[in-house]
Amino acid sequence: MLRRYAAVALLSVFVLSPNAVFAQQAAQTAATQTTAPSTDPIDRIKDEGMNRSQVMKTLSYLSDVIGPRLTNSPNMKRANEWTRDQLTSWGLQNGHLEAWGPFGRGWSLKRFSAQVVEPQDIPLIAYPKAWSPGTNGVITADVVYFNPKDEAELEQFKGKLKGAIVLTSPMREVKARFEVLGTRRDEKDLLALADAPEPRGGVQRRNFQMTPEQRAAFQLSGKKYQMMLDEGAAVAIDPSRAGDGGTIFVQSATVPQPGPTEPGSRGIPPYDKSAPKMTPQLVLAVEHYNRLVRMIEAGEKVKMSVDLAVAYQDADLMGYNTVAEIPGTDLKDEIVMLGGHMDSWHSGTGATDNGAGVSVGMEAMRIIQALGLKPRRTIRIALWSGEEQGLLGSRAYVAEHFGKMEAPAGPAGAGNGNGNGGGNGATSAPAPVLIKKPDYEKLSAYFNLDNGTGKVRGVYLQGNEAVRPLFRQWLMAFRDRPEDKIVWGASTLSISNTGGTDHLSFDAIGLPGFQFIQDEIEYDTRTHHSNQDVFDRIQADDMKQASTIMAAFVYNAAMLDQKIPRKSMPGR
Repeated sequence: MLRRYAAVALLSVFVLSPNAVFAQQAAQTAATQTTAPSTDPIDRIKDEGMNRSQVMKTLSYLSDVIGPRLTNSPNMKRANEWTRDQLTSWGLQNGHLEAWGPFGRGWSLKRFSAQVVEPQDIPLIAYPKAWSPGTNGVITADVVYFNPKDEAELEQFKGKLKGAIVLTSPMREVKARFEVLGTRRDEKDLLALADAPEPRGGVQRRNFQMTPEQRAAFQLSGKKYQMMLDEGAAVAIDPSRAGDGGTIFVQSATVPQPGPTEPGSRGIPPYDKSAPKMTPQLVLAVEHYNRLVRMIEAGEKVKMSVDLAVAYQDADLMGYNTVAEIPGTDLKDEIVMLGGHMDSWHSGTGATDNGAGVSVGMEAMRIIQALGLKPRRTIRIALWSGEEQGLLGSRAYVAEHFGKMEAPAGPAGAGNGNGNGGGNGATSAPAPVLIKKPDYEKLSAYFNLDNGTGKVRGVYLQGNEAVRPLFRQWLMAFRDRPEDKIVWGASTLSISNTGGTDHLSFDAIGLPGFQFIQDEIEYDTRTHHSNQDVFDRIQADDMKQASTIMAAFVYNAAMLDQKIPRKSMPGR
């Protein structure tokens, strides 16, 4: 019986094997057809960017390991060198640091603590302001609430501030938050961007006009800081200008300025070696600040201890940008650029502002290099410093390589730029003209990312309508399809301008400079310039999506037969 069953089984194999072999061959053919890698460069960019991303690894090192990167600080220089070496290790060429400036002295925090010690111990959430001087050891002193409403009340504090720890401002009301902190752009918001009217006359800047009351308050604030300095106050403490729940927004120390100043006017910055002496300055969480004010107003005598040790870096006053590139082929003398600013404020680790944009730009370069793509134009990445102090690094780079606007020298007696002429009466100042550098005609476009961790939703056209059909075509590769595993969500093109970051340095001289539209997430509500600007607030999937789209845009721009169209500009 065993033999009989064996024979039947063997016969079944011979009878069924032709069909089995055919089915197996068909399955292998189908599998080959569905899994064969695409040869389309954009499909390959999407696959590499979404499935083998290194963007979070890059950002973690930049923000967690190196940490905050105040312009011209030791951390900033370390970040310059690390990004140069990392880009070089991926195979990019001509990696180097490019000096600009002089910027001024660096600043780094060595040690800090602050707490109430009488009438009870109260730990405090506080951070020193950048470029604040130190306290030369632990200071324990009475806390004085210094809130004069006018100059007459200011006089009442004479003789009361010497050696004191001073609360400088009124309490700020803390309201319950009924709205969510994190948001994404919805269809209504994106439609409003898409339907935005064409901007007039370049970037729209807010023309801030102060009321007499606002001007008086501003001038009183300056006199308060000068009085604290003159009286010998030990420490000046402000409440966080925004945020609550332990979120503190911290930027630069306040420098007493000679003469009256207006908001937005450029006095002597704290990083200037010639800046006047300053009082050590802190920012305190608003809830803690308000409690101290209420305790003092209730008649309680409050003492604090503060220990602030800082270091200034004066040996090298220059700032540095990190630059590297992928050489082009037949159009290698022409350039497509991308980038973001690497400098940050110091209370967080500069993750969303703007380690995110830096890491996305670096990842875009890694993707193109890893795939072995050969762009026709040279693709150059620039990681800027000095952005937080006024786009200083990118402006210096653009002026050095591409050009700048300059007022032509007028004849004797001509206007001096403010509408006032010489002795023959008022004349208008001549309009500035563009002074081009040799590489001006070689740049095709610059693409920037600097609005936090949110995914790319499209592009601000910066008033350049001619690029709309081109960018529309490029975004078609990222249209949402049921078969995709990701909702790309990137389809909006807005003719509107957007400001506040490094693409403006290019746009200012008529070169195509673009900033991507991004989801807000928690940028303005929680992370921008705050102690919550840290790696844990980063959205990994959004970072992968943004890196992939940026890689596709710069690669497409590098492959065009012609450079990106430019908008018209007076004086060009």
